Amino acid sequence: MRIIRTKDYQEMSRRAAGLISAQIIMKPECVLGLATGSTPVGLYRQLVEGYRKGDLDFSRVTTVNLDEYKGLSRENEQSYYYFMNDNLFRHVNIDREKTHLPDGMEPDSGKACADYNGIIDAVGGIDLQLLGLGHNGHIGFNEPCVHFELGTHCVDLTESTIRANRRFFDSYEAVPRQAYTMGIGNIMKARKILVVVSGEDKAAAVKEAFFGPVTPKVPASVLQLHPDVCVVADEAALSGI
Repeated sequence: MRIIRTKDYQEMSRRAAGLISAQIIMKPECVLGLATGSTPVGLYRQLVEGYRKGDLDFSRVTTVNLDEYKGLSRENEQSYYYFMNDNLFRHVNIDREKTHLPDGMEPDSGKACADYNGIIDAVGGIDLQLLGLGHNGHIGFNEPCVHFELGTHCVDLTESTIRANRRFFDSYEAVPRQAYTMGIGNIMKARKILVVVSGEDKAAAVKEAFFGPVTPKVPASVLQLHPDVCVVADEAALSGI
């Protein structure tokens, strides 16, 4: 595991975007695993800027996102498809047919998860998987548990995650209680993993995930076992180590 310390969120975003840009340049037909949430917004802005300058070409890139809320349509402003479209897809020359997220409107959880596992296999696996880090150590929506989930699955969101997502919705009651998410097995099969972390409020999670024991009670701790992980974090997020 390699840890890159940056001064602040802006530098973290630039350094992380540089790593993703290098992946696209080295392998134009690469498969990127993408993440949502507030942390990667800055690096998506950097990627859009790289495209506008003519430095990046997304025309051959395929994407598979980590997760999607169950019950939200792509048109819903709080869906992760809407987020990706708003922050990246509509600003670059990516082929929309090559952008993939779990189908949040599929009521049959078994079908939705099997279909998404099939998509990941069909595109040849993930070259670089982008991850954020939850306050409780979750990655994607893989919450603290008694075992590591291997494949895409439907998860009941924890109270802490629901509260963290409350700021994006009109009310606490409107926050979805379930989501489809890649499993730890899907993530660990990625050839490279890039984790972005910002803020002092994540310092405890960083310490537990990357310097504590490997345990499903801290899902991100499993990344210690991956052969090619890069963590890009600002000084505040690394203040606990």
